[in-house]
Amino acid sequence: MSSITFAPSLGSAGVSGTRLRITARGRRVLAALVTLPIAAAIAFAAVSGGSALASGELTGANTFATVTVQSGDTLWSIAGEVAPKVDPRDVVAAISKLNLIDGGVISVGQHLAIPAQYSTAGR
Repeated sequence: MSSITFAPSLGSAGVSGTRLRITARGRRVLAALVTLPIAAAIAFAAVSGGSALASGELTGANTFATVTVQSGDTLWSIAGEVAPKVDPRDVVAAISKLNLIDGGVISVGQHLAIPAQYSTAGR
């Protein structure tokens, strides 16, 4: 038969717990070990992410016709003039997305880029 014995508890009268103490050099080493993988990841992303633009490959050239907003113009009226045979809601959405217009607010003198599929019938 086997027997199990437990060591007596030392409690507060026994050996006190030791604290982990890190020297200044140890803190620097620990900081370097934490920041090294992060810095390597950022460097890798910077080196490999820019290759698409710097590769020299020809990409589809996006050319846009531009319209200058006149007094009394709205996105809806511009969409009707630029593409009269297309649903104006689609044209307004495309112009807003291309020009980063939030809320449909445009101002006189503003230059709006017209998407390529609608730029054939200019104003």
